[in-house]
Amino acid sequence: MSEAIEPDIDVEALKEQGVDLEVAEKVAPEREIAVSVGDALVQVQNLTIKFGGLTALDNVSFDINRGEILGLIGPNGAGKTTCFNAMTGVYKPTSGKVLLEGRALNGLAQHKITRRGLARTFQNIRLFGEMTALENVVVGLDARHRTSVGGALLRLPTHTREEKSAVERGMALLEFVGIADHAHFLSRHLPYGYQRRLEIARALATDPKVLCLDEPAAGFNPAEKEELMALIRTIRDDGYTVLLIEHDMKLVMGVTDRIVVLEFGKKIADAEPKVIRDDPKVISAYLGEPEDDVA
Repeated sequence: MSEAIEPDIDVEALKEQGVDLEVAEKVAPEREIAVSVGDALVQVQNLTIKFGGLTALDNVSFDINRGEILGLIGPNGAGKTTCFNAMTGVYKPTSGKVLLEGRALNGLAQHKITRRGLARTFQNIRLFGEMTALENVVVGLDARHRTSVGGALLRLPTHTREEKSAVERGMALLEFVGIADHAHFLSRHLPYGYQRRLEIARALATDPKVLCLDEPAAGFNPAEKEELMALIRTIRDDGYTVLLIEHDMKLVMGVTDRIVVLEFGKKIADAEPKVIRDDPKVISAYLGEPEDDVA
């Protein structure tokens, strides 16, 4: 990875626009969430995905409760990413439903699901390489803007206010994930770990009710994983609900409140980490041993 090269930044010009660069450490926008703490925010009901003759996901059901960090785990090929993709509109379920606050997401385009409040990151980083870190976050903020194309072209006051607010909140989000000092670097010049953090900031910019993280620790060293665990906890403490797919069991066990386990497309467990750790079915799934042989 090449070292980040800082471009020329006209900081004074930003200040003249009234942009406050000393933004808050945390971003806690007002969010209208119509459930009480602990109630089911997302309901996955009998979700089935078939590709030809292959059943990738078989009648899977689970809830995501508001305010929790839910882990979705399983060995390779278990159906985790398939479930993730069905929830976020990448795949169309063969049968079953995904409900957010009681409203079905089935059949909605990905951007509409994002606007409803289900945002995600990707296993393979998908940033705009020729945009700065700040610009990448502002793209996420556009999901909540109300100005029409005509208003933007005419530079109407509403658009100007939204544009200023987007820069301020974008900086706040970068501060929140710990990379505000790299706001004006091109995203392709950022270190790998910072790119991961930037993708999380961009997802948070859509003001999600549920933040879905697809293997955010991929490629991280132990120190970076510890920092990521702290960030995920901070995100939850700031009022977000988190769904986490991750292979690193130490990270999953250390940060989640509850874990759903898949094997061969079926749900085999749904419990707190301490219960999952000692579940014979889970041990068998990961070690490939018959259940009767598992101590």
